Amino acid sequence: MEVFLVHPGGPFWAKKDKGAWSIPKGLFEPGEDPLEAARREFHEETGHAVSGEFRALMPLKQPSGKVVHAWAVEGHIDEKSIKSNMFSMEWPPRSGKEQSFPEVDRGGWFTLRIACEKILPGQRGFLEELQTKIKNRPA
Repeated sequence: MEVFLVHPGGPFWAKKDKGAWSIPKGLFEPGEDPLEAARREFHEETGHAVSGEFRALMPLKQPSGKVVHAWAVEGHIDEKSIKSNMFSMEWPPRSGKEQSFPEVDRGGWFTLRIACEKILPGQRGFLEELQTKIKNRPA
C-alpha cells in the first residue's frame, strides 16, 4: 500500500524533505462540513477532485494547537499532474518584493514506511492509525 503526500511550496520548504511532507489539508470555512473542507482543500492543493469511500481517521492536535481532521480514501492521482493554488509573500525578507509561490510544489506516493519518515511529525499518527485499520480489515 502507498499513501499520497504533498510537499509545501515556497522558499522556507524548498530544501526540506524528511519531516516536511503533509496530507493535503487546510482550514474550514465558517459552517463548512469537515469532510467537504477536506475535499475542497485537496482540490485546491492538487488540482484533482477526490471521491470514493472516505474513512474517517481520529483528529490529531498539532504542536501549534490546531486540530487536523483527516480521511483515508482509495484512489489514484498522477503526482506529475499536480496543479496547486498560489500564495504571495514578501521574498526575500525585507526586500519589499512580493512573490507568488504554489501552496504545494509536488506530490508523491510513498510506502507507509517512507511516508512515516517524510510526513510532518504531528501527522504521523494518521499513518499509524491507517496501518492499524489495514491490518485489522476483514479479509
